[in-house]
Amino acid sequence: MGKVISVANQKGGVGKTTTAVNLSTILAKRGKKVLLIDSDPQGNATSGIGVDKDMELSTYDLLISESPVTNIVKKTEIKNLYICPSNINLAGAEVQLVSMMSREQRMKEKLDTIKDKFDFIFIDCPPSLGLVTLNAFTASDSVLIPVQCEYYALEGLGQLINTIELVKKHLNKGLYIEGAVLTMYDIRTNLSNQVVKEVKKYFNNRVYKTVIPRNVRVSEAPSYGLPITIYDPHSKGARSYEKLGREFLKINEEEKKMKQRGGV
Repeated sequence: MGKVISVANQKGGVGKTTTAVNLSTILAKRGKKVLLIDSDPQGNATSGIGVDKDMELSTYDLLISESPVTNIVKKTEIKNLYICPSNINLAGAEVQLVSMMSREQRMKEKLDTIKDKFDFIFIDCPPSLGLVTLNAFTASDSVLIPVQCEYYALEGLGQLINTIELVKKHLNKGLYIEGAVLTMYDIRTNLSNQVVKEVKKYFNNRVYKTVIPRNVRVSEAPSYGLPITIYDPHSKGARSYEKLGREFLKINEEEKKMKQRGGV
C-alpha cells in the first residue's frame, strides 16, 4: 500500500507547492512510483511540473464526478512521476461538496482504488482549511507542514494542528504529523535563526534536520515548468531538496521497519 501525505499549511507563500513538487520529483528519480495530486485551484503544482492546466479531467472530477481516478491521473515527463492536475474548476468544488453525502470521504474513496499502485501519494493542499483540505486529510496517512522562516511563521499553526486533531478524532484515526519542513531560511538574519528555534520548540522532534534556504533559482524554476532539481540541479535549493528527499526516505524506511517488528 502506498503512503498518502498531505502537504499543508493554510498560510500562503510558505513553500508548500515547491516542497510537494520537488520532494515528489526526487523520490521518483530514486525509483519510487509517485503520484502528485494538485488540490489547489491555482494549479501551481500542475504547471510547476510542466503539465498543461487545460485538462478535460482534473482534481475537480476526483472530488465531484464519478470519473474513475485512472482516467484523471496523467504521466509527467519525469519517469515514475504521475499527476492528478488541477485548474480553476476546482474553485467550485467547495460549494458543491457541501450538499454531498460523505463529503469528507470523496477523495479517500477514489484514492483507495489506486493506493497499491504507488509508493507515495502527495497531496498539495490549498492555502485554506475548507472541505478540499478536509478531504485530503481524511485520505492521508500523515501531514507534512512547510513552515517559512518569517516573522508570522507560527501564526495560524495552532489552527492547523487543531484541524488535524479534529480529523483524527472524527474522520481518520490514523492521521499523524509527518513533520515540519523549514523553508526560505536566510542564514544572514537573526530572525531566521529565532524562527528555527521556535518551530523546534513547537514541534519537538518532528522537525526535519534539512532546512531549505531562500534561493532565487528555486523561485525561477516554476516559470520554466520544471522542478528545481531538474532546472538547476547544482543550485543551493536543489541540493537542499535532494538532502530532504534522502532524510524523508530514511525516516520512512525506519518507520516501516518499526511497523514490521511491531506486527511480528
